[in-house]
Amino acid sequence: MIPAVKLSPAAFSVTNQRSKSAFVPSVSILNMKKFASCSLRPLYLTWLDDPHTSELKPRRQLLDFRCAASAADDKESKAEVLPASSEAAQKLKISIYFATWWALNVIFNIYNKKVLNAFPYPWLTSTLSLACGSAMMLFSWVTCLVEAPKTDLDFWKALFPVAVAHTIGHVAATVSMSKVAVSFTHIIKSAEPAFSVLVSRFILGESFPMPVYLSLLPIIGGCGLAAATELNFNMIEGPQMWATGWQKALADVGPNVLWWIGAQSVFYHLYNQVSYMSLDQISPLTFSIGNTMKRISVIVSSIIIFRTPVRPVNALGAAIAIFGTFLYSQAKQ
Repeated sequence: MIPAVKLSPAAFSVTNQRSKSAFVPSVSILNMKKFASCSLRPLYLTWLDDPHTSELKPRRQLLDFRCAASAADDKESKAEVLPASSEAAQKLKISIYFATWWALNVIFNIYNKKVLNAFPYPWLTSTLSLACGSAMMLFSWVTCLVEAPKTDLDFWKALFPVAVAHTIGHVAATVSMSKVAVSFTHIIKSAEPAFSVLVSRFILGESFPMPVYLSLLPIIGGCGLAAATELNFNMIEGPQMWATGWQKALADVGPNVLWWIGAQSVFYHLYNQVSYMSLDQISPLTFSIGNTMKRISVIVSSIIIFRTPVRPVNALGAAIAIFGTFLYSQAKQ
């Protein structure tokens, strides 16, 4: 226990100069009740302005002081606790983002496949999902639910090629999903790193370390093994007449197709938005690992829900391809 002490000015009321130079101050204990509990706080010193000691200050600068426990250790203890609690909160936040991202992606793929089974016009459905996302963001900006970004001409110039590539990729993936099982589509999408490396190497002239090239072998081999016995594949047809397809879907399925199209469009936008929110909180390496795990969850859930028959060779090829994608994400860093 470290009590606060104060040097009493009465201790300095002496009669001769010798006594002043060799004084023994009396100590009065202040507020002992406040310090009934043990404290490990460090001491700090503060001046006490007192008229009785003012004439002694030129000779004895350290005559009158107060000794008490400092509150600095409180701040230090909080500084030690806050980073730990903040780190735990950040991990929880990222975990929630990842779980939401994976769940929304699974739901989107399920509804997307239901729509394509009843309404086999992937060009229209993919376009509607992109338009729905644009409409949702415009509504959020107009109603001030989300702050509208400040952009300029350079931003749109940089965004345009990315938007075009994203649109082509989404349409192509939807067309692919209309022809084959959802699981097979995502197995083939695991080969994205191979195409990325090839395009970067032969078009952009970038070079990569040898581990990156070696990681492409299981990706390509696994995708080839998974596709070896896939019998549901047929050639991609061109765009269909939208009006005719819409009328046929309504006649065959009824109003449910409207709900399915709306749901897959909304979930497509939501899962993309949450994925970007996740990327904003983590490193690209962690995001790529999360994307690999997301693909696994989509493949497994689609096989269970749609009861897709899977041969052992298909399962082995899928596992090799996904593992190769993980190796690529590790070697790329």
